[in-house]
Amino acid sequence: MSKKELIGSDIAGFVKERQGSSVRSLGVQPSLAIVRTNKALVTDVFLRIKQKYAEDIGALIELVETSDDLLPSVIQSLNARPDVNGIVIQLPLNDPKFTESVLSLVSPKKDIDGLGKNPIYDPATPTAILWLLASYNIDLRGKKVLVIGQGRLVGAPLTKMLLDSGVDVATADDTNTNLRELCLSSQIIISATGQPGLITSEMVPVDAIIIDAGTATDNGEVVGDVSDEVRERPDVTITPKKGGVGPLTVSALFENLLKAVRSQTHD
Repeated sequence: MSKKELIGSDIAGFVKERQGSSVRSLGVQPSLAIVRTNKALVTDVFLRIKQKYAEDIGALIELVETSDDLLPSVIQSLNARPDVNGIVIQLPLNDPKFTESVLSLVSPKKDIDGLGKNPIYDPATPTAILWLLASYNIDLRGKKVLVIGQGRLVGAPLTKMLLDSGVDVATADDTNTNLRELCLSSQIIISATGQPGLITSEMVPVDAIIIDAGTATDNGEVVGDVSDEVRERPDVTITPKKGGVGPLTVSALFENLLKAVRSQTHD
């Protein structure tokens, strides 16, 4: 088996084109409010990508910069505004201990990240990962799948979605001491920890399929969980350093926004 890259940006291009057509037929301009309290560099990168995508399909983004203590009142105000179809709380917050309570304040009808209580919509990154695998005809049935990282944005919801689909899933987080053994016994490895270089070549079995959904900053550059030595191997199937899960995550987010618009206009 020769190395193959799982390029999400190619698929996202087709999805974006379809979404642009959908926006033109809606009769209203979809509006997304992104609420931010954290000034981290990686947040800047994600915001620029979302703003450009919105512009490309004809949606509107309102960036709301506030402080942690004002978040509840800001969210309540956005919930009440009929001109706002979706609300995204850009994580992490300055104080992560408030994450659960803050996300639960977003109206389920506008929670297009699907991270609050009783979500209507599937979270964007897990959806993107499943889209990516399906687009390359990677059948998860009968495969041993390992999800590394059990964070609320990616790992935990993805694990639930896979288990609900009857997939054989093992999980790992920072409490595991046998990560190498878990990786070597898996055919598909999905990593979302935000620890640069966590997955090294000696942990990866022959012909593995690897989805690198980790994001962190290293010397000002956004990087994933998989080391460069893994990417140099000719036998692996892997997402590229850029253009893997990220572009499809944005597509999935805006897919949820369009669903929210349709739902709200029919209420």
